[in-house]
Amino acid sequence: MQKIKLTIANRVYPLNVPVEQEEGLRLASKKIDIMIKHFEENYAVKDKQDVLAMCALQLATQTEQETISEAKTNEEINKKLEKINQSIKEIINS
Repeated sequence: MQKIKLTIANRVYPLNVPVEQEEGLRLASKKIDIMIKHFEENYAVKDKQDVLAMCALQLATQTEQETISEAKTNEEINKKLEKINQSIKEIINS
């Protein structure tokens, strides 16, 4: 574990994190700050909590879309594998 400080929305958050998570956390905090700036510049939002809620919604939506996409891909792969498996069984049994 190591101590790091992340700044999100002009607030500093001291954290104890495993070394292997530091880079991901720093990238995530930068991504959040970029999103905050985007929402503040493009929407009439003055309350920081509203901006953070919009960021949370966007990030959660991205995660859910990736999960849905991955599930569809896995389903397609499984169907193809089943067809291949069936073809192999037919060849073996003939």
